[in-house]
Amino acid sequence: MYYVYIIECNDGTLYTGYTTSLEERIKAHNKGIGAKYTRGRLPVKLCYYEVHSNKSDALKREINIKRLTRKKKLKLIKGD
Repeated sequence: MYYVYIIECNDGTLYTGYTTSLEERIKAHNKGIGAKYTRGRLPVKLCYYEVHSNKSDALKREINIKRLTRKKKLKLIKGD
């Protein structure tokens, strides 16, 4: 399984990524060993995730979400 996720950083910004282990990835972000972007914005909290059956679909979706505006990402998180 592959997960595409959105986390909210301590400063209110959103970060999108993908992983094969969602729980471990969030722990890594909060330990400061996740993405460089999140290291100075701790702690982070999981806001949204999707499950994909293959890496290709997950990566395509990650790119799609990263291209969304903040407003559209917030709508996605809320389920609109």
